[in-house]
Amino acid sequence: MSVADLLLIALGLSMDAFAAAICKGLSVKRLTALNAVTVGAWFGGFQALMPLIGYFLGRQLAGFIETFSHLIAFILLAVIGIHMLREAFINKKGGQETSADNDCSLSVKSMLPMAIATSIDALAVGVTFAFLGVHILPAVLAIGLMTFVLSIVGAGLGRVFGAKYEFAAEVFGGVILCLLSVKVLLEHFGVL
Repeated sequence: MSVADLLLIALGLSMDAFAAAICKGLSVKRLTALNAVTVGAWFGGFQALMPLIGYFLGRQLAGFIETFSHLIAFILLAVIGIHMLREAFINKKGGQETSADNDCSLSVKSMLPMAIATSIDALAVGVTFAFLGVHILPAVLAIGLMTFVLSIVGAGLGRVFGAKYEFAAEVFGGVILCLLSVKVLLEHFGVL
């Protein structure tokens, strides 16, 4: 996997956290630098931790499914991307509010469920990394750092611009992951 592929995956995975950070920025009465860094640390930390867990789970299974690794990577990335797109359109159509809209606290009770929820996709990507033989430390550092930075930016944007960009961020992330899944499949068949 190239550096560009890794950065695109990191960008795609960080979009859920970015959207949640925008909502968190909306919900706090006064966004301080410490608040923004706290949001970034929660989301970035979990976005780095989950693919690491997924990677080690995938390594345990790699011997059994080595011949299907590219197909598994394609399916996982496609399902994750489609799920992100589906959620974006369902939330936009139904006008549903996320939990971040309703809870302005930066406490563990508030941030932990959001950090886990926005990083579940990263767990599946970690499994994919194991099948593709990706070097995990640079990958989790890239994902965690990109999510950390984008979450800080998202919290700030949320405070300034509101929730109108949440939908676009989720769609962008889903499209990136779907395109990367197609690229993995095309590489497997020698088209790329």
